[in-house]
Amino acid sequence: MKKRSALISIVTLLIMSLVFTACGNPSGSKTETQQLGANAGENATELSFWTFVDLHGKHLDKMLGLWNQQNPDKQIKLNVTVMPYDDMHNKLLLAVTSGKGAPDIADIELGKFPKFLEGDNVPLESLNDVYAPYKDAVVPSRVEIYSKAGQVYGFDYHVGATLAFYNTEILEHAGVDYKKIITWEDYKQAGIQVYEKTGKYLGTADTSASFQASLLLAQQNADFTDENGNPKVNSPEMIKAFEMLVDLQKNNVIHTIPGGQPDTEEAKGEYNKGNYASALMPEWYMSRFVNEMKDLKGKYAIAPLPVFEEGNPRSVGLGGTGTVVTKNGKDVQLAKEFVAFAKLSKEATTEIWNTLGFDPINMEVWKDDAVTKNPENEYVQYFKTNAFDTLNEIKDEIQAIKSVKASPTIGNIFNTVTLNAIFEDGQDVKEALDEAQAAIEQELK
Repeated sequence: MKKRSALISIVTLLIMSLVFTACGNPSGSKTETQQLGANAGENATELSFWTFVDLHGKHLDKMLGLWNQQNPDKQIKLNVTVMPYDDMHNKLLLAVTSGKGAPDIADIELGKFPKFLEGDNVPLESLNDVYAPYKDAVVPSRVEIYSKAGQVYGFDYHVGATLAFYNTEILEHAGVDYKKIITWEDYKQAGIQVYEKTGKYLGTADTSASFQASLLLAQQNADFTDENGNPKVNSPEMIKAFEMLVDLQKNNVIHTIPGGQPDTEEAKGEYNKGNYASALMPEWYMSRFVNEMKDLKGKYAIAPLPVFEEGNPRSVGLGGTGTVVTKNGKDVQLAKEFVAFAKLSKEATTEIWNTLGFDPINMEVWKDDAVTKNPENEYVQYFKTNAFDTLNEIKDEIQAIKSVKASPTIGNIFNTVTLNAIFEDGQDVKEALDEAQAAIEQELK
């Protein structure tokens, strides 16, 4: 077990590098610091911000300019430090638990967040008071994942609502109308027809990421863990999910893909070649199309996910980074007010969509056609349909998968062993999931 644990730990570093890039471009191997807020006055308060994604610092820079314009009596200068992913999280955890050297504001990736909430004395400031004005406009599940005992500790950059992206050129050639794909049985029949007519696969059988397992569990109101945070990966819901996926694979509806899942360089090459006709991915995958699959512009439409039965929830929020305020900052209340403004305000959510292409957690902007349907926006120009038409259709159905202490271990086992065993080696689903459950329990001892 020790040898396998070492192998899993190594591979996990590679997997996590894929997971956290969902929120933008991660920092390289160097640590870089710069001061933002050139328009601030002499009496501005200096605050510090740590992040692992360069684009997050750029977003806060834009928001800082607006904040200082609108708040002449509470101006801020922000010292932004961008560090490599593991370095930042390790240094931050040490700083907040020791009470020494912590920044005023920081980003914490969703998979790392449970470590900061352990114990009775959470070293982060409650954001409940600054959250209250926006509460009715925000997707609740995207706040709950950064909360504990009724206290909110982080605000995300995006919902990460999972959507269906369909290559209409391939589907039309096969005589398939994506708008008629409502259930997984519809998806299966469409995929059989696509393969018979074109030799292309409708979708992927992922072997290095758990997006599919997450969305299929969410549709059944289930999770990887129970109410106490204990793993339950061999549950009836998980078995049902993977048996359905294996059936799709056997019928040539889905197929494994180079790189193991859609958000890899190799997989994007396959999409560019037209070898796969759909991607069932979080909304942030739009940026991958726009930036890395330019030849597919005008071919893809966006729609809700297929479901087991009509009435099942049609989306789940995946990925994420929570921005927090630490307890030992020089002006905690000012930091909290700025974080809420930079992540939840109408100005912030507009900027998050325009610049990052993310679905902001404040849904007020979702209904603003001037923003979401701006013909100059590159995301609007790329797709045949507007993302927010689908997002508004499924906005009350966006589920959440918990991120708890056991989550990294579950991800390790699934993404390095279990998924390959099922989709590459053809192992029986229940047997593979029983083995995963045993391995996870052993790792957690």
